[in-house]
Amino acid sequence: MKEISGISQLLKPAAAPTPAAKDGASGFVDFLKDAVGEVNKAQLDSDQAAKELQTGQAKNIHDVMIRLDEADISMRLLVQMRNKIVDAYQEVMRMQV
Repeated sequence: MKEISGISQLLKPAAAPTPAAKDGASGFVDFLKDAVGEVNKAQLDSDQAAKELQTGQAKNIHDVMIRLDEADISMRLLVQMRNKIVDAYQEVMRMQV
């Protein structure tokens, strides 16, 4: 697996937030960056474990399978978080003022 790149561009706010909203927005952006970073690390670790298994360096297939499953579950969780965020955004956009 290759490292996820370009995510920092997606997480930048389009317009400068107001000073009152800046702390909450930056906290959420930091949370998202950390979550994506952790998932990326899990994906890279599982890729390395699979390579070690293929080359015969891995001693225990169970550890490799656990790392692969952890990466899979973390990616699924991140996708579900993204889906919930998109749903919430769309719901806010549908609100009438």
